[in-house]
Amino acid sequence: MTEMLRRILRFSAPMTLASTTTLAWLFGGCGTEVTIAEIHDAAPPSFVAPDVEATSLEIEAGLTSYCPSNKCPAGWTECPTSRFPCDVNLQTDRMNCGACGVACPKETGREIYECTEGRCVPQCKAGFLDCDGIPDNGCEIQMSDEHCGACGNKCDDPARPCLQTATDYGCGCGGGRTWCPTSGNCVDTNNSDANCGACDNACDSTGGDGAAQFSNMYYGCSGSQCGALQCRVPFGNCDGVLSNGCETYLLDTENCGACGNVCAPGQQCGVNPLGFIQCMCPANKTFCGACFGGLCMGECVDLSSDRSNCGSCGFKCTDSSACTYGMCTLQCFEGWGDCNGNAADGCEVNTNSDPKNCGACGRLCDAVAGQACVGGACVVEPCDQVQDGGEVAR
Repeated sequence: MTEMLRRILRFSAPMTLASTTTLAWLFGGCGTEVTIAEIHDAAPPSFVAPDVEATSLEIEAGLTSYCPSNKCPAGWTECPTSRFPCDVNLQTDRMNCGACGVACPKETGREIYECTEGRCVPQCKAGFLDCDGIPDNGCEIQMSDEHCGACGNKCDDPARPCLQTATDYGCGCGGGRTWCPTSGNCVDTNNSDANCGACDNACDSTGGDGAAQFSNMYYGCSGSQCGALQCRVPFGNCDGVLSNGCETYLLDTENCGACGNVCAPGQQCGVNPLGFIQCMCPANKTFCGACFGGLCMGECVDLSSDRSNCGSCGFKCTDSSACTYGMCTLQCFEGWGDCNGNAADGCEVNTNSDPKNCGACGRLCDAVAGQACVGGACVVEPCDQVQDGGEVAR
C-alpha cells in the first residue's frame, strides 16, 4: 500500500486536506473505489522527531524524475538526410521547412528565403521590397522615389531624392546636409569649398584679383560664404600671425594634427587610414604601415588580437580563425566544434545534434537508451509515466 501511495505522490502536488478525505485509485476505468488512507485535520506543530518514511514521501511528492529519451521534442524530427536522431528542426531548417524534403528557394540577387515557423519567407536584401506579398516573385520592388524605405513611401521633392543612409533608405540627406547631384553625395553647404551656399558654387581659392596671398593659405568657404582664409592641410597658424601665413607643419611630434599637440616619447606623428593626423601609437599597440620621407601612413593595432595583423604586421588569419595572444586559432561557429584537434578539417562536429558530442566535445548522451541530442542538450522525459497503451516510459 505504501508503494502505491509513493507512485501517486510522485506525480502529484503536495495536498493539504481540511477534513477527513478518501483517496481512490481507479483501475482501468472500472470504477472500483479502494480506500488508501484517511487524513484528518492537522494538529498544531510540535517538536517531535519526524517520521522518516513520511518525510521521504513528502520530499518525493514535490520532485519529478527525468530519464533519457529517444523521442523528438515538438517541431524536431528525423529526415532521410539525417545523420543523428532528431537533428532536423522543421520550424527553421531551410532544406526541410515544415516537412522533410521541402526546401526553400535559393538565394537571388534580391532576396534570401528563411524558414520561419515552418514556412519559407523571403527576406529582402538592402535596396529591395516585397510590396505585393506574393512569395513566388520575392522582393519585386527596387528602392526608388516611389517606394523609399517602405512600400508606397514617395519622395515628391526633387531636391530630396531617395537615398541610402547608414542604416536604411530615406528621402533627402538629413542632418542639415544637401544632396548635390554633381558631387554625387550629401554635402554641408556651410563649409564646402566646392558647394558653398549651394550646389556647384565653387570658391576661388585665390580670392580673386587683388586678393592678398599668404604662405600655405587659401580662400575657402565658411558660413556659406566664399572668401574665408584657411590653412592648407597639413599646416596650421600656430603663432596667430597672418603675415607669415600657416607657418607650422602639423605632421610633427610637437604639433601633431593641431597646434601644441605633443606626442609621447616613442610615438610618431602619422596619418591613419581615415586620413586623420594622430600620434602613433599607444603603449599597448603597434604601428603597422610605412613611412616615406618623414610622412608615416598606417594604423595602430593590437598584435595579440588583430586578425589582419596577428603576431606581426600584415599576418592575416583565415576567415574561420581568431587571433588569440598573437596566434591564429580555429574559431568555431555556435553549434560546431573542433573535436579532433585538426585545424585542416575545421570545425567538423555538429555539437547541436551529435549524441557523442552533445553541447561540447566528448559529452555523451545515453547510447543504450538511444538518447537524442537536440540543441546541444541530451533529451529527457519524466520517468515512470504511464502512456496511452499502458507502457511505462523509463
